[in-house]
Amino acid sequence: MSEHGLLVSAPGKVILHGEHAVVHGKAALAVALGLRTFLRLRPGGGERLRIHLPGVGVRREWDVAELSALRGRLTADFDESKSPGVEQLDVLKEFAGIAADASAPDSLAILAFLYMCLAISAKYGDVPSVDIAVWSELPTGAGLGSSAAYAVCLAAALLHACRAISCPLKDGEATARFYFESSRSQGWPEEEMSLINSWAFQGERVIHGNPSGVDNAVGTWGGALRYQSGKITSLKRVPTLRILLTNTKVPRSTKVLVAGVKEKILKFPAIMNPVLDSIDAISQECQSVLEAMPTNPSPEYYPVLEELFDINQHHLNVIGVGHPSLDRLCRVTASHGLHSKLTGAGGGGCGITLLPPDATPLAVEAAKRDLCACGFECWETDIGAPGVTLHSSSALNAEVLHALSES
Repeated sequence: MSEHGLLVSAPGKVILHGEHAVVHGKAALAVALGLRTFLRLRPGGGERLRIHLPGVGVRREWDVAELSALRGRLTADFDESKSPGVEQLDVLKEFAGIAADASAPDSLAILAFLYMCLAISAKYGDVPSVDIAVWSELPTGAGLGSSAAYAVCLAAALLHACRAISCPLKDGEATARFYFESSRSQGWPEEEMSLINSWAFQGERVIHGNPSGVDNAVGTWGGALRYQSGKITSLKRVPTLRILLTNTKVPRSTKVLVAGVKEKILKFPAIMNPVLDSIDAISQECQSVLEAMPTNPSPEYYPVLEELFDINQHHLNVIGVGHPSLDRLCRVTASHGLHSKLTGAGGGGCGITLLPPDATPLAVEAAKRDLCACGFECWETDIGAPGVTLHSSSALNAEVLHALSES
């Protein structure tokens, strides 16, 4: 690690198709979002470990010797293949002054950081004396994989600090990231990417308890992946597609929505199971279309994707996870010739709108203006974005560098 440290980023995610059906054994497609989380790691001073998370108001530091002693008192093995132990987490909560039942983002972020730091250093070396600052373009609690992007960044940075993975950034390169195609191979080798993903999953376990592993896999590998019955498969060829991402700001409970879908399936199995089968077929058809599209597709490739959006949105309303705010979102974008669907749990939350290459800047700006007039928050971004990436300092814009340097 140079005296300037390193800068790493990881993307958020959205579900393209397969929401809720995936709970019942059907396929879902998850794609990396253009909005990212950034982490800056620098060598620390005075044998201290520091973290600054301005997005959730966290600024903490600890003595490295004290953390090393704490690590020695935790008797259970640290390993990326084992779930964090309840006793381990309880000890860390007490050490950090976190309430036993804490669920606030700041508390969980600190807990995940401490666990990952002690666990990774226990396997690969000493507790590092470093300063870490994290800044994100992703809103928290919106179902966009913000915690996974955080965990992926932490995993890559801490593994690098403990010399468990290489530094793939060559002189003169702005970024280094993994590519599937051997002809474009650069960045971390695949085994190191898998190690980053495994430790990021541990961070997700600390935060969420029993996550699927989809969010951290998307954050690590980028692009798109298929998830079905616990099996995660990366799509090898994925075009980058422009979208509008809209947050309706309507709160919802994923747990309640999932339970409602289950209840409806039990009540009307002959009606609901074919709907789930149709959602599964949409995921499969979309995967086929994406893998057949060129890297920079022209407008004629989009009508099928738009029709799949429309069909799936109707299905999601049928299974009971729609919401008037999402209906309004779809109506507003349709008035500008654009196609939208909810993403994630539904019942409010976020929606995505496909932006084909022939969508004019005026139409896109008008749609954004009308969505914001509804009280929604809107971003123009893309999907199919790169996964975890190492940056040179010159690769990040001034705004990001300013946010990361606030520590």
